[in-house]
Amino acid sequence: MPLPSVVIGAGVLGSAAMTGEQQAIEVHEATEANDVLVAAMARLIPQLSNSNSPPDIDALEAIVSSDASVLLLAVDPMATGEEAILGSMTLVVFRIPTGLRAWIEDVVVDEAARGRGVGEMLNRAAIERARGEGATTVDLTSRPSREAANRLYQRLGFRERSTNVYRLSL
Repeated sequence: MPLPSVVIGAGVLGSAAMTGEQQAIEVHEATEANDVLVAAMARLIPQLSNSNSPPDIDALEAIVSSDASVLLLAVDPMATGEEAILGSMTLVVFRIPTGLRAWIEDVVVDEAARGRGVGEMLNRAAIERARGEGATTVDLTSRPSREAANRLYQRLGFRERSTNVYRLSL
């Protein structure tokens, strides 16, 4: 079954662990929900959160058909099936009285692909998409324990805000 996507960016990643090899990675926008995407989310979401179940096909269809959210996928074009999806993130773009805003959520890179720049490619694609849509800011949150992710966000230009984040469980 094909990947549900439209290519929005591509790059070549390399790492010391790859001993000189380089691997092409593409960032795709998921445009349809299918069994490949469901299987990839079933593998990725538990690596992000123990408290949330992976989305089923109906939930994924709601995400990819929403005007407010964009599901971005880091894809290895040399692989097939759900193993081709190395990571994902959701970009939410929304209008409020003070302008068009963007929020990055649920960034996850498969454990086997970490340290190879996959997260950076996803974030850069999201930032460019938000900029292209006219957003004036992009926000995200990251647990302090996610040290590598926090270093990445700072390297990309994100700055820690002095604000309180509140949550009400429903």
